[in-house]
Amino acid sequence: MQVSIETTSGLERRMTVGVPAKEIDSEVAQRLQKASQTARIDGFRQGKIPAKVIKQRYGAGVRQEVVGEALSRTFYEAVTKEELRPAGQPDIEPVKDEEGADLEYIATFEVYPEISLQDFTQISLSRPVATVSDEDLTDMIESLRKQRSSWDVVERAAADGDQVVIDYKGTQSGEEFPGGTAEGSDLVLGSGRMIPGFEDGVVGLSAGDEKTISLTFPDDYHAEDLRGAAVEFAVKVTAVKEQTLAELNDEFYEQFGVKEGGNEKFLEEIRSNMERELETAVKNKVKSRLMNQLQDLHTVEIPKALLSNEIQALRQQMLGQFGEGAQKMDMSIFPDELFADEAGKRVSLGLLMAEIVKVAEISVDNDKVKAFIEDRAAGYDDPEQVIQYHYSNQELLNSVQSAVMEEQVVEHILDSAKIADEETNYKGALTPDPVVEKDSDESED
Repeated sequence: MQVSIETTSGLERRMTVGVPAKEIDSEVAQRLQKASQTARIDGFRQGKIPAKVIKQRYGAGVRQEVVGEALSRTFYEAVTKEELRPAGQPDIEPVKDEEGADLEYIATFEVYPEISLQDFTQISLSRPVATVSDEDLTDMIESLRKQRSSWDVVERAAADGDQVVIDYKGTQSGEEFPGGTAEGSDLVLGSGRMIPGFEDGVVGLSAGDEKTISLTFPDDYHAEDLRGAAVEFAVKVTAVKEQTLAELNDEFYEQFGVKEGGNEKFLEEIRSNMERELETAVKNKVKSRLMNQLQDLHTVEIPKALLSNEIQALRQQMLGQFGEGAQKMDMSIFPDELFADEAGKRVSLGLLMAEIVKVAEISVDNDKVKAFIEDRAAGYDDPEQVIQYHYSNQELLNSVQSAVMEEQVVEHILDSAKIADEETNYKGALTPDPVVEKDSDESED
């Protein structure tokens, strides 16, 4: 087998492979001989069909089969010999495929990029440090009570925080515009659901009151034809409702899994959940900051095949959010450009993580896998059943092992990184970092 390689551009390689004619022709002959023993052709006795007839009938199909297998086998033999790592499937173009002549083909493919890992001591980040205060606990309890609150009709003017039931009609220059009309719509005043000024205009109205509110749509409104438009809304209030928070009683506590122990046990469980949430949020924030700096520290050339696969995965993920309706959707409404940036970041990070695993010789820690599964199972009624299910489902177990491996890589990098404590509060720790967009010049450097 003869192999020659040329770099066409970046990660793309063009490999020419030659396979000796005797390898192909002898295999074709063997298969035709075997076929002659079982073939059935009118006018001939089984097993007595002349070789010439067998070749005429089956020769082309058998050769195609043999050549196809040879292309696959010799391609991977060639890349192994040349120590290449293909990223994605090759585009194979047969150049010469004739009986009695050497088989020759050209395979065009991308390879994984060479990554030179930088010194992780250059990474410097802050770790949020916070606790769950009594005030945080009180706020959480109030939030839980609001989630299970009821809305009761009151005979008074609407105030901020009330829910009103309204009919409204929006007009622009006397003409109704799309999406500007509704009947029996529930609106919590102060929620910011409507355009600025609408909810303020309803405050102070009682059931049965009508009012025309003159407003201007924001310049950044999603509907272009309404941006900055002066409009009027004719509003009628049909009901005013006041929020009544859920009572703190045994029935309320049981909704959160607390069947005994009353208020004291309930507060203990909620604080414990908040502390776990805080721990997870801090860990995720540190990891996010670390990953951002890791990518800033490295320039990774991304194989187009891997980028395309990741774009497709993100598209399918988005389609999945539409449920059964996704089957009828036109895929073209989600162009590749919509996912390109996120897909590029994911592929780049994946390549970096894989290189760190290889260089640092990190292998998955089975004890950490076990602890991960046990922690996940702890919230179920029958933890042991959940644990057994994880170990019996290979796909699920693989996902856990991948998550644990990622944690181990993060720990490995953090061992070298400079970390400073960042004093904050519970809400601050849970608030995600703002997304910082890089300008085009910086991203191309």
